[in-house]
Amino acid sequence: MIDWNIQSRSAACQACNRPFADRQPFHTLLFDQKSAYQRLDVCEPCWTAQFSQGASDRKGFVSHWQSEFAAPPPAPPEPIQKETAETLLRKLVALNDPNYAAAGYVLAVMLERKRVFKAKGQIQPDNRRHLIYEHARTGEVFTVPDPELRLSQLDAVQRDVARLLEHGLNPPLAAVPPPGAATDIGTKPTPAAPEDSGPSSPTTPAPDAPPSLQPPAG
Repeated sequence: MIDWNIQSRSAACQACNRPFADRQPFHTLLFDQKSAYQRLDVCEPCWTAQFSQGASDRKGFVSHWQSEFAAPPPAPPEPIQKETAETLLRKLVALNDPNYAAAGYVLAVMLERKRVFKAKGQIQPDNRRHLIYEHARTGEVFTVPDPELRLSQLDAVQRDVARLLEHGLNPPLAAVPPPGAATDIGTKPTPAAPEDSGPSSPTTPAPDAPPSLQPPAG
């Protein structure tokens, strides 16, 4: 099991229960409750009266930030399309399979670069780094574990992400091998092409191509 987590933004102050108005400023606090992270969204008056003094001293306090509430627009009809980075990441979070830890991390980086996610900080429960992101439109909070990828693993993980975006979760991704293993991460042998198959067509890139995480050449 891995510690991915999503905390939805509340539509009302969780201290006074008054609904948030569109573009109303509010405060978010994140607490570690051992079994799960707890998110608390409060309006400005409740923040000033109950939380502004000593909030960081409360048991389990992890982080705090201020946002502006955005009333959700009507949901448009969903077209039939391939996976996007966001829909795929949500499926991986629901699956909670450690085999997908590296792919989930790369997807979160993609969404941050696209400004779908906003980085809000990081925590280290059990000495493992987790990144905290807030969804720019919905206000959901995602906690994504850092798999501590090595440079030798990046190309294979990026290929896995591209395949997942193109074909989804079927077939399942193979586990990431330990350092020094002979095979690439999550790759499988390519079946032999039949005779007289003719020239192959160029491959169309997936709509969300994984980012290059390689450092620039020195």
